[in-house]
Amino acid sequence: MNRRQFLLTSLVAGRVLGAQRSVREQHRLPATDNHLKRVRDYVEEVPVPEYRWASERAYEAFRDIKYGVRLHWGPYSTLKLRGESWPFLAMSFEERQRYQQIYKAWNPGDFDADAWMDLFAACGMRMFAFTSKHHDGFSMFDTKTRVVRRANWTANGGPRLEDCDLAYSIMETPFRRDVVGELCRAARKQGLKIDLYFSHPDWYDADFRPYNYAPIQAPSSATLSPLDYPDVVRRNGDRVLMAPDPTRAEMERMIARHRAQLTELLTNYGPIDMLCLDQWLGPTVWPQLRETILHLRKLQPDVMLRARGIGNYGDYYTPEGFVPGNKENTGLPWFVIYPLGSSFSYEEDPARHKGSEWIVRNIVDCAAKGGNFMVGIGPDGNGQFHPTAKQQLREAGEWLKVNGPGIYATRERDLDLWREGDDLRFTRSKDGGMVYAFMLSWPGKSLRFRSVRPKPGSSIRLLGYPDPISWRLDDAGLIIDFPEPLQDPSRRPCRFAWGLSIPVEI
Repeated sequence: MNRRQFLLTSLVAGRVLGAQRSVREQHRLPATDNHLKRVRDYVEEVPVPEYRWASERAYEAFRDIKYGVRLHWGPYSTLKLRGESWPFLAMSFEERQRYQQIYKAWNPGDFDADAWMDLFAACGMRMFAFTSKHHDGFSMFDTKTRVVRRANWTANGGPRLEDCDLAYSIMETPFRRDVVGELCRAARKQGLKIDLYFSHPDWYDADFRPYNYAPIQAPSSATLSPLDYPDVVRRNGDRVLMAPDPTRAEMERMIARHRAQLTELLTNYGPIDMLCLDQWLGPTVWPQLRETILHLRKLQPDVMLRARGIGNYGDYYTPEGFVPGNKENTGLPWFVIYPLGSSFSYEEDPARHKGSEWIVRNIVDCAAKGGNFMVGIGPDGNGQFHPTAKQQLREAGEWLKVNGPGIYATRERDLDLWREGDDLRFTRSKDGGMVYAFMLSWPGKSLRFRSVRPKPGSSIRLLGYPDPISWRLDDAGLIIDFPEPLQDPSRRPCRFAWGLSIPVEI
């Protein structure tokens, strides 16, 4: 390498390093994030020096996704419970005991991983997230770990802890198939990215007391988890099993099983794009959880870690059940998670599904603000999705077939240029040479833009429409005139929202 090549290489490397440093200096969760509020008193704001986030390449790939699906499936699906396993906390002791026996008869014969992934790919999704284990502690994968203490909710004399020896997993059902493994293989056939959800707390394994608001607690709960204990009382009322404080051996066993299960997810199923952590384990065991996170990063350096329970060690975060009203005040990439029905689990009421137009508007809104959108659905106990959910997903997918170029792998515009008024949203190509304008309501015969100036002599097009769209400039900005045939809704290329591609000067 000659001196000139060396200097050029050094200059490029310096710019790359500077850009990376700039991004990392912004690597802070928004102060408004509810899960950050739970951990910020004990999770250090700046990660330890030896920690590394996922690479810039992984971050770019994450930002390119724009649209995906979130799947909640577990024993709660057999009961068609809204709210995933959360209703467990409100159950009577007898209901809890019955719930914990459901797996012994669960045999979801309609489950077909390939059919699921075929549907999602056809609907324009670029990733899926799946609950490998929700808070109820039931593992939907072939875990080799064992639960050795659990609650017997209907023991003589009242609930008490008892010894046991089982995985409490899908492999102990009559079904005996590794659902996570089948989904990962099917997703790769379709080129979908993989996101595995994993709950930090475990309400079945008694070793996990009292590090989160769970149905089993201990006398020192208020000290060990001071922010959580009021929620324990609120959610459980008088249905808390007060067990002895965990011994050091039990705490170490809990951390070891938690780490072992996460290790299984990152070693048994090939490259995992995202690990969707949920909840937290509290201040007492944060040093041990931090060691787990360092361990996971070594296993798969580019897995994107959801920030829940680990603060700024996370690579991304998830506004839940809402779309931020403005561009987010953080350097972290983000993924809105929002149920299509009344919760993330199976929704049996057709009227509670929010509709394909709702999906489309949220995809557009999130993309314009620089984020991704994940719609949440759940199958029933047999592995079938509700027909209404599938219909609405397919309709949103038809819209994406037309408008995908303005959504996938795009970026937000600078400052407040992501919108004009209530009904216009903008995205841009990565190189900045194309602006996409999405009209959330049909504008009529003409539309004026204040913030876009086309490249001279360029052709503006309505996505999905064969002919160029007439445009002109005046002192106030860009005016686009729509041809008469487009005033008939049946002759427009899609429904719900309409996208324009506008070449601009770089």
